[in-house]
Amino acid sequence: MDMATRVKELTERYGRLEGAALLAAVHQALDGRIALVSSFGAESAVLLALAAEATPDFPVILVNTGKLFGETLRYRDQLVKRLGLTNLREVGPTAEDLAVGDPNGLLFSKNHDSCCHLRKTIPLDRALAGFDGWITGRKRFQAATRAALPLFEAEGDKIKVNPLAAWDKARLEEEFTRRDLPRHPLEADGFLSIGCYTCTERVTPGADPRSGRWAGTDKTECGIHMTMIGTAR
Repeated sequence: MDMATRVKELTERYGRLEGAALLAAVHQALDGRIALVSSFGAESAVLLALAAEATPDFPVILVNTGKLFGETLRYRDQLVKRLGLTNLREVGPTAEDLAVGDPNGLLFSKNHDSCCHLRKTIPLDRALAGFDGWITGRKRFQAATRAALPLFEAEGDKIKVNPLAAWDKARLEEEFTRRDLPRHPLEADGFLSIGCYTCTERVTPGADPRSGRWAGTDKTECGIHMTMIGTAR
């Protein structure tokens, strides 16, 4: 079955489901060969909670670029314990990757796309090698570039699922409150979309939530949600 047909089939079968029911359904449909890729950022707790409700051993992948905020790593530990997640897989660039591509750790200051490719895209591609699909936390309200985000899509030979695509900020807030979920410690300080400390800034009140990422450039995505970035994958 080609990927377009597979996406259509999944949409017709599960497009009316949401939340933990949707995650449980796609986990079963793909025989467990699907992972949730999480940044453990400002809004991540909701999707992680839904995955834990679907099944505590839902595979969760964190790409540790080596330049994440310390607050993010502590938040990771807090959420994993709080939600009872039992299958966290942390990946990142290898020592060889860095020795060849970013020996002094300053690639981000010269070429954002190449840095993201080296530290995030390549490690994630490796981590997803044994999976048929993956789940993202993207939402349509986050940025104009995500306004048409579908529930199911295909990238290469994998299915991508965006369970929160249609959720707005108010619904996320309701879920945080209903589940009494802890907040990322940087959110209260104006960081609304949190990636690497080298390329994340506070967001001006009322601005696009992702405007603090790669501020002052035309870059809007790290690369894991694009077929091509700077360097061919």
